[in-house]
Amino acid sequence: MLNYSMRLLIFYYFKSMKNLIPLMFFFCLGCLKNTPVEEPCIDESLINELAACYLIYAPVCGCNNITYSNDCVAENNGVLTYSEGSCEEIN
Repeated sequence: MLNYSMRLLIFYYFKSMKNLIPLMFFFCLGCLKNTPVEEPCIDESLINELAACYLIYAPVCGCNNITYSNDCVAENNGVLTYSEGSCEEIN
């Protein structure tokens, strides 16, 4: 619950619409401070089902914990980050 002085401050702040955005940013900043940011793993715009990849088996573990036969296959499936080796070896 906001005390009287805080409500008064907000009231005067809202009187001027040009100050609305900084106020929203101030309150939003407090909400997002402890929110974990989840990085995207798959970019659907990068998926290319018609891509021709080499057939060399050099497994990579995608950020989605799926093993791909090589980096070309992973990248053409939209995987943004991966590490060398199959997922079973890494985990």
